[in-house]
Amino acid sequence: MAIWNLGSINVDIVYAVPHILAPGETLASTQRDTFLGGKGANMSVAAARAAARVNHIGAVGHDGVWASDRLLEYGVDTRNITVLDTDTAQAIIMVDPHGENAIVLHPGANVEIPQTVLQTAMAEAQTGDWIVLQNETNLQRTAARMGKKMGLRVAYAAAPFDADRVMAVLPYLDFLILNAVEAAQLQAATGQEPQDLPVRDVIVTLGADGADWYGPSKKQHFVAINVDPVDTTGAGDTFTGYVLAGLDRGMTMEQAIGQATKASALMVTRHGTADVIPDLSEVTAFRP
Repeated sequence: MAIWNLGSINVDIVYAVPHILAPGETLASTQRDTFLGGKGANMSVAAARAAARVNHIGAVGHDGVWASDRLLEYGVDTRNITVLDTDTAQAIIMVDPHGENAIVLHPGANVEIPQTVLQTAMAEAQTGDWIVLQNETNLQRTAARMGKKMGLRVAYAAAPFDADRVMAVLPYLDFLILNAVEAAQLQAATGQEPQDLPVRDVIVTLGADGADWYGPSKKQHFVAINVDPVDTTGAGDTFTGYVLAGLDRGMTMEQAIGQATKASALMVTRHGTADVIPDLSEVTAFRP
């Protein structure tokens, strides 16, 4: 099977800072690095490093062709990434000594993906494949509806959170993943708790407290692995990519979440985003 990811591609510029800035404050950084990022790119790299066959659907500007090339180097099929006459998306990320972050995002080409690019990609998809979406691109509802009609399994990462956009794709979803804050926001908007949503599998990530899976039978809690984090950026995307790769490769949900928990624990011990996502051999060898 395969994973088709309608996903964002960002240039991540990461600043190490003594603390997250307060309003009106000016602060000198202690380090600056540039990485491949974006929730979509992160998930594609994670799934590819977890041994899934991943096809990325997206867009960059001429200034971001290197980002598409980097995805290809990491084992992602990039034939459906188009180059547009606009800016590549950019994220300005501040990271403090405790690994907490604050992010400013310029969406750029991510919200200008032509529908023809999506249609061309979907012409190759097969029944039982996954179509994965996040809230950093256009065409989400179109892709979800198309995927459902074609017999694909439809997955959605509800971040950055927007209640209207989540509710627009809910009828088509087989899998929904969101964090505790997003789950509370969605409950406020819909009046439904995770177990009441019309989605077969819902995962609510809880950071250092692990994750809850609301499946067909009952809620199950998964404990996080205790590590000393240095940067939490991309950890949730790594978790999501590994879960989907595990499911695509025939794992049970419990097995996929267990593997993803190890991958995300490794991820928070590293500085960076897509470029430092651990591969399957590292995750398998990890003994917490």
